[in-house]
Amino acid sequence: MAETDREANRFSARAGRYASVGANVGGVAARMAMARLFGKEGTTNAAALAQALGGLKGPIMKVAQLLATVPDLLPPEYATELQKLQADAPPMGAAFVRRRMQSELGAGWQSRFGSFDLKPAAAASLGQVHRATAQDGERLACKLQYPDMQSAVEADLKQLEVAFALHRRMNTWLDTREIAKEIGARVREELDYEREAKHAALYGAVLKDIAAVRVPRVFPDLSTKRLLTLGWLDGDKILGFADEPVEVRNRIAQAMFKAWWHPFSRAAVIHGDPHLGNYTVFSEGGEAAGINLLDYGCVRIFHPRFVGGVVDLYRGLLENDEARIVHAYEVWGFKDLDKEKIEILNIWARFIYGPLLEDRTRTVADGVKPGEYGRRQAFQVHQALKERGPVTVPQEFVFMDRAAVGLGAVFLHLRSELNYHRLFEAEIEHFSLDELSDRQGRALAEAGLPEPV
Repeated sequence: MAETDREANRFSARAGRYASVGANVGGVAARMAMARLFGKEGTTNAAALAQALGGLKGPIMKVAQLLATVPDLLPPEYATELQKLQADAPPMGAAFVRRRMQSELGAGWQSRFGSFDLKPAAAASLGQVHRATAQDGERLACKLQYPDMQSAVEADLKQLEVAFALHRRMNTWLDTREIAKEIGARVREELDYEREAKHAALYGAVLKDIAAVRVPRVFPDLSTKRLLTLGWLDGDKILGFADEPVEVRNRIAQAMFKAWWHPFSRAAVIHGDPHLGNYTVFSEGGEAAGINLLDYGCVRIFHPRFVGGVVDLYRGLLENDEARIVHAYEVWGFKDLDKEKIEILNIWARFIYGPLLEDRTRTVADGVKPGEYGRRQAFQVHQALKERGPVTVPQEFVFMDRAAVGLGAVFLHLRSELNYHRLFEAEIEHFSLDELSDRQGRALAEAGLPEPV
């Protein structure tokens, strides 16, 4: 790749993006502010915001979806509308794809593949996926980034900062600055396909002994910062199994549980994007056998002490140990806690940990729709913090929380009935912070990833 990156964050590209995003969102923001002032906020403004964002493609769509899944950040009607957005973009045409591939792999790039389908198999917010084969015939998935995404991301995140500043002015009980930092950091990471390749390698190593979860092989020689080539994994959409017998649905749900909690307990990492499109179900002998984990752009690497906080909070809630509960919140980074704030945080903690605390076979939440999972509890916390705030949501907490809600929604889609308590106990059996630190250090070094600060 040339020394001068022609697609680095450029003012000219940002300026055009500011104009398109600002024009669409600014008018809705003004109406939202007036509605709040006169106490008439509701679904009309929420739908208007979703419509404004729906006309924009690229990273702003991903940011909107992230906002919708952070509990307590948006009123329920806004979260519901934003979750309907599909993070897609018009696909690049064949001629454009050829130019993009040449810019990444050089002239004669097609000779490095056995075949390459110029028509995309899927399109998303930051890039599109093409089917291909290696020279030996192995099937590949090539994710090619759209042009000028770095400039678009920076422009969209600047607009997000403005939106958060407005939110803080209207809602002084919730300090969103750490949330904005976390969303910005993760979206910027998703631009770096070289890092995503390392994430995939990390997950492949951590899950190598888990037969129910498949991770695609990375092809470094066919990957760059804006092109990621992985092995193609055959599978079917999870929702296609929603009406299968309960034992099949439970098998898929158990694989999802393992895919999420095993890397967290063994290497302090989570797959932070709970979108159903990031998983497919593979079958063996004509029956669902497990899941394919497809996308590694939004992976959160934690300091091991954060995992220690998760275990401490679980044990504290299980044993009604208030000191251990408070210690867990402090390890996570919550500050200026008093008895009332702790009780408010416990509303959310008991909801998230609820399935893990009961030693019985159960659903994640009886009678709750997947899109409404956590909304009632988030609203309770939202209202209580209005009276007792302000509170700052720690940066590390944001994606852990988001991914936990997303995972619960998957279980609701599947209507799975499992003993989540025993599944979790198996993951944290003989938990040791020192051993986790050693394991994480080795795993990250092998994948070529830096250790968390």
